[in-house]
This record gives sequence, structure tokens and C-alpha cells, in this order.
Amino acid sequence: MEAEENRDHAVKVMVVDDSVTIRRTAETLLKREGYTVVTAEDGFQALSKVVDTHPDIIFLDIMMPRLDGYQTCSVIKNNSLFRNTPVIMLSSKDGVFDKARGRLVGSEQFVTKPFTKEDLLEAINHYVRRSP
Repeated sequence: MEAEENRDHAVKVMVVDDSVTIRRTAETLLKREGYTVVTAEDGFQALSKVVDTHPDIIFLDIMMPRLDGYQTCSVIKNNSLFRNTPVIMLSSKDGVFDKARGRLVGSEQFVTKPFTKEDLLEAINHYVRRSP
């Protein structure tokens, strides 16, 4: 098999959202594009799966029970193993305060829900380096 043909298959995307619908939608869209997808329903589950799976990029909902997206992002970015893993915040709120707070905890970008397939793919293409 050609490495060039399957380069997207090596890219692992994590989607963290307490909404089953959002997780399934993102997972379906991304799998169709050839990405490996890992999902988590809250921040605690996400942290455990980040350690286990080492995703290349993380889409992280802000409003979640127990551990919100800001707290989860902060923990990820304060770990030297995952400091350089891009984190894209997902939120239905599009406020300046939310975006600023996301930047403060280390997120690379803010995507407003409902997102499109293009929103997800643009973020992946922008932040994930593919091996030739």
C-alpha cells in the first residue's frame, strides 16, 4: 500500500462533546474523509483517552458537565507530552469573552456550533502536519 494514499488514515482526531448527536455527526463526517476518530463525552473521559490514544488534534466542547472544555484544555496544554496537540474549542456561544478565555487556556481556534464538515476539515488541514 502506498503511504501517500493512506496518509489521512494515520491522522487521529478526537471529538469531545456531551451531546451524542454532535459526537456522532463529527465522527461520521470525519470517518468518511478517512480520519481515525476517537470520541469522549466529557473532560474526564477525554483526558484518559488523550493519554491512551495520543490524538493529532482535539475538538473540544466548552459546556460539559464535571470538567468543562476550558479546564480540560488547560490540563492538556499543561502536560509536556500534549502541549503541542492542537485544541479547537467548540461552542454554540460566539462571544468575544469565550474566544479570549479559550486562547488563555491554550486553544488554537474557536469553532461555533453548529459546525460544518468544512469547518472541521479546515482546522485539521491547518493544524495537523501530514507525513509525506
